Amino acid sequence: MPRVFDIIEAPNQGLNDMVVRFPPTSSGDFRIGSQVIVRENQTAVFFRDGKALDSFSAGRHTITTANIPLLTGFLSGLLTSGKTPFTAEVYFVNMRDFIDMKWGTPEPIALRDKDLGLTRLRANGRYSMAVQDPQLFVAKIVGTQGLYQTSQIEDYLRTMVISRLTDLLGEGKAGLFDLPALFDEMSAAVRVKVADDFAALGILLKAFFLGSISPTEETQKAIDERASMGAIGDMNKYMQYQAAKAMRDAASQPGGEAGGAASTGVGLGAGLGMGVGMAGMISQAMSSATQQQAAAASGAPGAAAAAAAPDVMTLAEAAAYLKVSEADVRTLIDSKQVKAKQIGAEFRISKKALDDFLAS
Repeated sequence: MPRVFDIIEAPNQGLNDMVVRFPPTSSGDFRIGSQVIVRENQTAVFFRDGKALDSFSAGRHTITTANIPLLTGFLSGLLTSGKTPFTAEVYFVNMRDFIDMKWGTPEPIALRDKDLGLTRLRANGRYSMAVQDPQLFVAKIVGTQGLYQTSQIEDYLRTMVISRLTDLLGEGKAGLFDLPALFDEMSAAVRVKVADDFAALGILLKAFFLGSISPTEETQKAIDERASMGAIGDMNKYMQYQAAKAMRDAASQPGGEAGGAASTGVGLGAGLGMGVGMAGMISQAMSSATQQQAAAASGAPGAAAAAAAPDVMTLAEAAAYLKVSEADVRTLIDSKQVKAKQIGAEFRISKKALDDFLAS
């Protein structure tokens, strides 16, 4: 014979337990005359066959056909002489304010960014809430979602918050570097969206806070690299500084000036040549592009040809500019007719030096 419960209560419901089920498993066997004890900050909701029926507020109640009309109506024909047990479940809903509910993104949110292209962000924060309509809450959470453990309910609510935040970030299209100035506005916007979702579950959202939005490690690395490039500024000057620093370090090595000249000649040629050469190539590429754009905009005769010549040239570029061989350019340099700088085994000739030679 099934056990009949004469006392229905949840005395051990913790402060953070949203719902406590009675009995913990299967359904309870109750009858008219059973006692329902509901403590402060609790509401007892009777539940059967996927429906939240009658509910009891704080106090001591005796089950009668008068105070559970929905349940007895639902079970009409089963109650005889007030003795026949009926089966149901009782959910004790915690009515206190939950003031420290946490949320966070389990996986990064991928977004398009106007500065970085594609970014992956993490976000977290807190909110406070209270169950406003316990019968609706049990019907939606327990009846529709099949959830009654606190951890399951928290995960479900957290998913709703993250969904709304992701939607807001996608619609707003604000860049990562603009987000810190929009925290208050974003918190208010997410609160409005989430409040409607919670209300449909019988929950009152009392406060919502966006704690932080931070990039993933990969995105942060890209940001650091971008910041480093911005700090460098003029790449040509930076490479020249690095080359000069390398020369100073080489000169300070054991062996003195002679040792430095003998042992670091190749290093100076390669290091300095590579450093300045790289700076020259970068500078040439940028300068060439700028000059070509200016020439195309002006439309002046011969402007395109002039724009194609960089301010600092190699032997090959100088030969092409003068329309002679590299040997001819080398002869002009050796005879001091054209000024040039020798860096290691390489020569660098300014466009002005070539123009001055042509004009002489």
